[in-house]
Amino acid sequence: MFGPPNAVQIRISIDEIEPAVWRRLVVPSEWNLEQLHLAIQAAFNWWNYHLHEFEIGGLRYGDAIEAAEGSVIGDPQVFDEREVRLRDFRSAGAAFTYLYDFGDDWHHTVEIEELLFLESAPRHATCVDGARARPPEDVGGISGYERFLEVLGDPKDPEHRETKLWCGSHFDPEWFDLAIVDKDVRSALKPNVKRRLHQPKPKKPKS
Repeated sequence: MFGPPNAVQIRISIDEIEPAVWRRLVVPSEWNLEQLHLAIQAAFNWWNYHLHEFEIGGLRYGDAIEAAEGSVIGDPQVFDEREVRLRDFRSAGAAFTYLYDFGDDWHHTVEIEELLFLESAPRHATCVDGARARPPEDVGGISGYERFLEVLGDPKDPEHRETKLWCGSHFDPEWFDLAIVDKDVRSALKPNVKRRLHQPKPKKPKS
């Protein structure tokens, strides 16, 4: 007789970018939304210095104390994200929104793909699949990212050199390395985790 599922397979994709930028994670079902937030940050190598929140069924979840300090009269209440656990999603198929950076407004769609009954309960999250690189931090949202790619792809653009230096001299929108991302995700809950400032540069072929 199976007990309750001990893991959840989820797919997270960044909205309004085509082809899609997405990650597939396997996450302990005991984790709450705060822990899921850290896993998403790790999966995309976001730097976690902007505000975030989840929207589920029309309700907002995030850092309730931080939200209360910055709220004004009439703002919808932000509920404590630590009070919702992935095990609360009773069946596959549910989808909700994760928003990171209220300036750039990176909306992510989070889909509960499968409830898993693993032989032993996982202690950390893992990344099992994904595609493409997320936009650089502080690039200016969807429109800023589109302009960024245009400038980077045109060496004659007057902003090309400065833009290239800004992103660490290299950016490939098709980049995805499962081993690197999985390592990041496995360490998502460790304290004082440092994120890469720039995308890894491709290794030069051996002569």
